[in-house]
Amino acid sequence: MTSAHSWTLPLAPRDVTPAVALFVFIPFCKIKCTYCDFNAYANLSRAMMPYADAVAREIEIAGARHASPLPAKTIYFGGGTPSLVPVAHVEKILRACHRAFVVAGNAEITLEANPGTIDADKLRALRALGVNRLCIGVQAFDDAVLRRLNRGHTVADALETYDLARRAGFDNVNLDFIYGLPLQTLDDWRATLERACALAPEHLSLYALKVEGGTGLEHQIKRGKYPAPDDDVAADMNDLAEEMLGAAGYAQYEISNWARRVGARHASPLQSRHNLTYWRTEPYLGFGAGAHSCFGGERYWNVLSPLEYIQRAERGESAVAGSEPISRELEMAETMILGLRLNEGIAFDAFAARYGEDAREKYAAQLREVNALGLVEMSEECVRLTPRGRLLSNEVFWRLLP
Repeated sequence: MTSAHSWTLPLAPRDVTPAVALFVFIPFCKIKCTYCDFNAYANLSRAMMPYADAVAREIEIAGARHASPLPAKTIYFGGGTPSLVPVAHVEKILRACHRAFVVAGNAEITLEANPGTIDADKLRALRALGVNRLCIGVQAFDDAVLRRLNRGHTVADALETYDLARRAGFDNVNLDFIYGLPLQTLDDWRATLERACALAPEHLSLYALKVEGGTGLEHQIKRGKYPAPDDDVAADMNDLAEEMLGAAGYAQYEISNWARRVGARHASPLQSRHNLTYWRTEPYLGFGAGAHSCFGGERYWNVLSPLEYIQRAERGESAVAGSEPISRELEMAETMILGLRLNEGIAFDAFAARYGEDAREKYAAQLREVNALGLVEMSEECVRLTPRGRLLSNEVFWRLLP
């Protein structure tokens, strides 16, 4: 699945092999949350072992495509609920990564966990395997909200999981939250933020609710059980988060992500190195059902069904369901769009070094328009979203598409 488009590589000399980010998708869940439209499935625990075998096989085949093993800088277990999977399966997949790629000694290895799905023994075992970053899906410090979302855990469960993670030696923990939820007030959100800040995690991810088609939440709203999200209230919640987290020692580095400040450094080392790969349009390889990859001028994705994914692996067939070439025009646009998600924005000299074009000239009309709307600010060095632009980012992004 590779091609000769050297312009898809990150900013590095052409004779330097780029380090890739590895993503492992775990599709298993205890229950399905009402807002979730991910490729996740409840009641499939019987498939966990053959699924781990299939993922390990896919990883080793991917590594064998290259004359020499590619360097890997991060490994991310996402889902679904990766913390449901037995440690032995995680170990099998990690071993496959180390056999197929040259995993950096300081690689960031992340695993997503839901409260109530992981105990002290499993956390200690994962830490011993080299998992060094934990993402805990808290979503809200409010039991009523959690019940409405069908989260399957309580606030007490979340606090216990956080405490157990610390005791197991995790010193890089992210907490995930959603705001703009049905019936959630600004005071509710304030209470959740206060509790999150009191725990002092290294990283926080705060996502504005988006009601996806076909989800349980969409049906509930259509039936009138809950009101539709209020964009004005969500904007107020975002403003409150910026104020409170800034005062608590966190720096926002991406529209939805905050890292705890470390000394006087310009960029906190606690930023998610794996997710920065996506925002900087650097190469990544995805493994598992529905996983996406972007490498060598091509984007490709696997079959969605975990059972079909397993069957293909057992038959020795590729899991790839489709692919598309990434044109130079599209990649430049995606570099602008994803880079603008970052508070640092797009550095004009880096864009020119990568593509041989001046972004100020190529996107002159679009940048002029969104600058006049107060959505971006420009200097001699870069363009970045304003605080208002972060709230209305899609108004910027669609204008940059080819």
